Amino acid sequence: MSIASQARTFLFVPGSRPERFAKALASGADAIVIDLEDAVLPDDKSSARRAVVTWLDGIAPAELDRVVVRINAAGTAWHGDDLDAIAPRVGAVMVAKAETGVALADAARLVPVIALIETASSVLDARAIAATAGVARLAFGSFDLANELGIDPLEADALRSSRMALVLASAAAGLPGPIDGVRAAIDDADGLRAETQAARRLGYTAKLCIHPRQVADVDEVLRPSAEEIAWATRILAALLDQPTAGVVTVDGRMVDKPVIDRAHRIEASSARVQKENER
Repeated sequence: MSIASQARTFLFVPGSRPERFAKALASGADAIVIDLEDAVLPDDKSSARRAVVTWLDGIAPAELDRVVVRINAAGTAWHGDDLDAIAPRVGAVMVAKAETGVALADAARLVPVIALIETASSVLDARAIAATAGVARLAFGSFDLANELGIDPLEADALRSSRMALVLASAAAGLPGPIDGVRAAIDDADGLRAETQAARRLGYTAKLCIHPRQVADVDEVLRPSAEEIAWATRILAALLDQPTAGVVTVDGRMVDKPVIDRAHRIEASSARVQKENER
């Protein structure tokens, strides 16, 4: 699986600030997202793209595997040039304001795509977007969507149904859980952790970060907890102890296939975390 599918933390860095790219990689984030869209002024798009290409051509393959580039949306003057320049050089691109249709399919044929869902129409079309061949994951663009809807992006209840649309679409398409949107308050660690935990309860498995200080808190919340790992261990141990039993009971509750599947997912996630810690 690619970093686009596995990563829990994605750290944005402006595409016009190449001196920050290496620092972002050293932040502890699973992946960095070099941003050629919102973080770059229109007059600077071409020069930022050239700077990104130069940097990508100079880094080691192991580092390159952790780099995603957010390219400008289809229909803008920069989308085609971004895609042509970036797609051959990275393992994944993030497509801004992704919409279902030919442009997304064409991009996804060239490089795995993280589709950023940040408009009302893309939320409604999330299932078709997730089912597009080459789309590796969905990401939630809470701020742009909230702006279109005329609501506060911190109003979690107002955006809950939109967030769930991405979770359902991802599951239906067999994709990993989606990536939650950014929290703009850099120094609000408690708010960040609460927001990340709420997204995790809905089925999100990653989050976009805008500052290195956010990475550790997000990562900790999204890792399997000690209680979850202990629960999964008990479930799987009971199955080994009673391999022929028709019904297994653990902690006073019947264990059936969905419970077993969840235990295996937690075990696999815990194993990945342990492997990461050993590197």
